[in-house]
Amino acid sequence: MAGQITGQMSAGGSAPQGGDFFLCDIFDAIPKNDLASMEHPLFSLGTRPDRRILNYEHNGAEITVVPSVKGLATIHDKDILIFCISQLMAAVNAGRQVSRTLHLTAHDLLVATNRETSGDAYRRLREAFERLAGTRITTNIVTGGQEVTSGFGLIESWEIVRKARGGRMVNVVVTLSEWIYRAVLSKSVLTLSRDYFRLRKPLERRIYELARKHCGRQDSWQISVETLLKKSGSASPRRVFRKMLRDMIAAQPLPDYALEERPGDIIRFSQKHEVVDPTQRPPVLSEEALEAARALMPGADVYALEAEWRAMWRRSGSPRLRKADAAFVGWVKKRLSD
Repeated sequence: MAGQITGQMSAGGSAPQGGDFFLCDIFDAIPKNDLASMEHPLFSLGTRPDRRILNYEHNGAEITVVPSVKGLATIHDKDILIFCISQLMAAVNAGRQVSRTLHLTAHDLLVATNRETSGDAYRRLREAFERLAGTRITTNIVTGGQEVTSGFGLIESWEIVRKARGGRMVNVVVTLSEWIYRAVLSKSVLTLSRDYFRLRKPLERRIYELARKHCGRQDSWQISVETLLKKSGSASPRRVFRKMLRDMIAAQPLPDYALEERPGDIIRFSQKHEVVDPTQRPPVLSEEALEAARALMPGADVYALEAEWRAMWRRSGSPRLRKADAAFVGWVKKRLSD
């Protein structure tokens, strides 16, 4: 397969230099998603072409998302990015060389993301590539320790390099944006449940992302309906959004997490079917510690930093911390000096 692709033209009309591409050939790679797009609403939750210009600001993070004539990239289009990130992270963890230009098989992508492999599915996949490449983002969110202030697409380019006789795409070349690629190289990613791809409603997917990002392995996480509406990127009025949340509470469709409505217009997320060992609970950080991190790294996503720090804490054996705030701020300072 690699021999068939090496001589193909890359998505700009020139051959990849020195074989500078990554072949997506890892079977059953664990689904991974980048932290920044889990935290912030970059994707449309609409099921029809969405041509709104989205503006979002929260805790110092500023984002403008501009659609192409095809509309904004949707949260279902994001499956392509999740597939690419998953393949790259599996390779990084195996010690293989990676590149932000990937050669992939369309059929493998469809199967990995729990999609049909009908002719219509290939057509929808092509439309997803077009929306991902056409949607432009301007943001000050930091990925991999760097702040991006210029506009970029979620993917830089894509090209069908081989078609079947009926015109169906077989092999595709995708070049990820530097922004997404830096997230991979810095391992600013989180593992998703494989059942994520079974969620068909856009809001269910988005709410799962937020629960996975903020609740993680903690026993619970709470957020106001107003803030959840803002972070979800939903265009629904608050009363309609609240009704959709109540429907989700009744159905409990999310993998790993249960939803509960609490007094004060609060939604609580908790782990499903999990007994939490109190000695293994992740340390809780105060708002003062998060503010200190923002002051040290202006423009950084402090929640991504918190998630990275907690991952490091787990890898080091989940030691008991007498002063979690000081340990976290010290870790942030060390990152600045590295």
